[in-house]
Amino acid sequence: MNLYLDASSIIYAIEGTGDLRNAVRAWIAQAENSVGVVLTSRLSRLECRVLPLRRGQPELVALYDKFFGCRSLSVIDISAPVIDLATDLRVRYGLKTPDAIHVATAIEYGADLILTGDRDMTRCQDLRIELVS
Repeated sequence: MNLYLDASSIIYAIEGTGDLRNAVRAWIAQAENSVGVVLTSRLSRLECRVLPLRRGQPELVALYDKFFGCRSLSVIDISAPVIDLATDLRVRYGLKTPDAIHVATAIEYGADLILTGDRDMTRCQDLRIELVS
């Protein structure tokens, strides 16, 4: 299984508590154990690091940097084909730009599903999207 993580799911994995944290980590383990790939966009790195940097939390920034540096995580740059597909998805499903970029990246790089905490993203019908809640 190829699993795509958006920023909200990564935040749950790093900062979440209880069921949210455990659920995301279980999905990640399932993808890794199935010889799948865990994917995310470079956009996720930006989204995850903003608040800890703004709040002066260097330990939390370091946790995110460690996560994004894992060899088992494929961090994908935002390419022209991703932008073109994101534009189409934004128009068809009314997604916010970051959400459209996440979905387009997942589609372009062969994800089987997206894990997210963002209910709006589930409007997209082009890919399986699991809501962590």
